[in-house]
Amino acid sequence: MGKEKNPRRVAENEAQAIARMLRTSPQKLNLVAGLIRGKKVDKALADLTFSKRRIAGDVKKALQSAIANAENNHGLDVDSLVVAEAYVGKNLVMKRGRPRARGRFGKIMKPFSEITIKVRQVGETA
Repeated sequence: MGKEKNPRRVAENEAQAIARMLRTSPQKLNLVAGLIRGKKVDKALADLTFSKRRIAGDVKKALQSAIANAENNHGLDVDSLVVAEAYVGKNLVMKRGRPRARGRFGKIMKPFSEITIKVRQVGETA
């Protein structure tokens, strides 16, 4: 007599994690997301660890969360996971300003973005 179970938003062999309110522009975040798309998760973690970009640490945290979701919530094998999708979206933009010459006002936009990472278990082809 309880509530119906929520349907899964991803396939049976997938898990996902979403990191919201990341303080960088979507364009810059997409460069880091492109770095890990389609790679095995251990290689993607290594690439993010040694990346020089500031936001790579937050993307690494989201990827580790997706791996943990796959292992604990969906019972997937961690060694056979690949980054199936990594896509970026816009979030809010803080509007700030700075006084400029002759009474004008210079707009300063401080964008936030979000990243969704989906990991998929692939069959061992060795």
